[in-house]
Amino acid sequence: NMYGKCGNVDSARSIFDKMAKHDVISWTVIIAAYSQNGFGNEALELFQQMQLTGVAPDKITFISVFSGCGHAGLLDDGCSYFFSMNRDYAIAPTREHFVCLIDLLGRAGQLDEAEDLVNNMPFGPDAAAWMSLLGASRMHGNVELGVLAAEHILELDPKN
Repeated sequence: NMYGKCGNVDSARSIFDKMAKHDVISWTVIIAAYSQNGFGNEALELFQQMQLTGVAPDKITFISVFSGCGHAGLLDDGCSYFFSMNRDYAIAPTREHFVCLIDLLGRAGQLDEAEDLVNNMPFGPDAAAWMSLLGASRMHGNVELGVLAAEHILELDPKN
């Protein structure tokens, strides 16, 4: 985990490969290392390997998978994994999963869909959801949506 967080994916992978047994925690850590360091495709390959070994992902694993999809621009894969999470693994999406999906849609330029998801989340949007939308608005030059997101952030988290 330390190597991955420091950007040393090769060392993280070396340690992972030397482990005698891989559980959901070790798989999630290595997937996160690749996702957080811009290797989304490799993270998804590891996720597929994890599934092939019979290790079931948990809710934290999916957050790393969504992050990898977002950084690699893999919108369709991310959306597919989002629905697979509940359907195939009986993991109900949390607020954090929805924020990841908002980020994924936003990075892909699907700002209307991202805004719609923010407004229709089963939990109600929080500052993190609006922050994801704000980042996407800035990335894609949508000033109007950015102002709206900023207003909601200030309302929900005035110290932010």
